[in-house]
Amino acid sequence: MSSILLRAMHAGDWPEVRRIYLEGIATGNATFQTEAPSWESWDTNHLQACRLVAERDGQMLGWAVLAAISSRPVYRGVAEVSVYVGDAARGLGVGSMLLAQLVADAEQAGLWTLQAGIFVENAASRALHRRCGFREVGVRERMGRLAGRWRDVVLVERRSAVNGRD
Repeated sequence: MSSILLRAMHAGDWPEVRRIYLEGIATGNATFQTEAPSWESWDTNHLQACRLVAERDGQMLGWAVLAAISSRPVYRGVAEVSVYVGDAARGLGVGSMLLAQLVADAEQAGLWTLQAGIFVENAASRALHRRCGFREVGVRERMGRLAGRWRDVVLVERRSAVNGRD
């Protein structure tokens, strides 16, 4: 079996990115979204830089991207993290590889804070983010309703050791 490779995401990857996103949606613990958006909507809402996919033998295993948290210039160095790993690739270290590289790419891009909102019940994602230097800031109670029930979200963040320190 060949090794897992990370590379930049391209528009042509959308069908596989969407497939993995839908697998995450189906878990009920990955996102408040209940359906995948169009490519155009998804592309508009994510930074052009810092988009990664993991693949092995031409099969996409997962992806990671950043989205701006605000259009206000004061927040230009703050982005929200999304990491999704396909059902068949969970437990292989794909998420760790993707998030570690995304953090490195964000550092190089000059970002000073990465954040994510994770459902309280999503222990695997919380552990992944801790391993990659994120800290849990707090729990945002009753952030939204999904499938008829209120969900709490843990806010995690990672501050750059080099950017935003002046």
